[in-house]
Amino acid sequence: MEPTPSVLFLLGASHHTAPLAVREKLALDDARAAALATRLQQTPGISEFTLLNTCNRVELYGVAGGEESLAVLRAAFAETTGCAPAELDGVLHLRQHHDVVAHLFSVAAGLDSQIVGETEVLGQVKTAYDKALARQWTGPVLNRVFQKAFQAAKHIRSHTRIGEGQISVANVAVDLAGKIFGDLAPVNVLVVGAGDIGLKTVQAFQSRGAKAITVASRTLSKAEEAAASAGGWAASLSDLPDILATADIVACSTAAPGFVLTHEMVTAAMQRRARPLFLIDLALPRDIDPAAAAIANVFLYNLDDLAKIAEGNLAQREAEIARCRAILAERTAALWPQVAQSLARNS
Repeated sequence: MEPTPSVLFLLGASHHTAPLAVREKLALDDARAAALATRLQQTPGISEFTLLNTCNRVELYGVAGGEESLAVLRAAFAETTGCAPAELDGVLHLRQHHDVVAHLFSVAAGLDSQIVGETEVLGQVKTAYDKALARQWTGPVLNRVFQKAFQAAKHIRSHTRIGEGQISVANVAVDLAGKIFGDLAPVNVLVVGAGDIGLKTVQAFQSRGAKAITVASRTLSKAEEAAASAGGWAASLSDLPDILATADIVACSTAAPGFVLTHEMVTAAMQRRARPLFLIDLALPRDIDPAAAAIANVFLYNLDDLAKIAEGNLAQREAEIARCRAILAERTAALWPQVAQSLARNS
């Protein structure tokens, strides 16, 4: 009897398949990511894997000993995230072999992003791979595929104009604020969260003329560091009720498991002010209670809202997108025979 051939697979969900509310449930914090990794290590037939977890996708790349090994992965996703199996119907997508390579190339190059052409995802893919490599979760197949994906993404950035006028979530949010308020110099800006997206949001506001920027974070030293770069002020999360009463724009991007701005907090702030309040939720899970959108004079935008706005900027880049896809297809076709040989040796 011939050995069962190994399978290169991808199982996951993204903004293409899952609405924001479901993506929140699927998002893996450190504890759940560790639990899923432990489960995968204990699953017979899974010889390699990497977990990619961003605000718009949760994807598991791996090598399985055969189709039967894949059957348990869906249950692992459901149990780890607490989702009912029925919730994952039509949400989790499974790709195999050549399609996995093509998909990862597209993701790394920013072509599969909610905001097409953004560059943040490449760093997220590299971080996910480096973590897997350091923990010896990867092997000859995934090492080759991910390294070639990074090369392909670099080639796309160097040889096409997909990155011209590049759009990030932070830039889209700040552009929207500029359209609503006009001159940002007299506007009071509050950025909640001092991580990577928070820092980019601060930089985007500063580059567009905002002068009064406050950064709030659970860790005050991080808030102070981010605020110093913009000549602003630092605050802790406990200061939010008071700051909300004077802020005009609030952009949230923390990793908190629950709402940082609750309906009650926003309601109380609006009772102390007469001006509208513009809220931008850049986090997943969401930082701002969606019910706040029903409060008079409160205008709330989330990641999906910003993606729709960004779509209007894509028309001028369609030709470049087509060119990028052609390049990636050629590179995928060149790589796949090598990966197939590695899978055969794995069997």
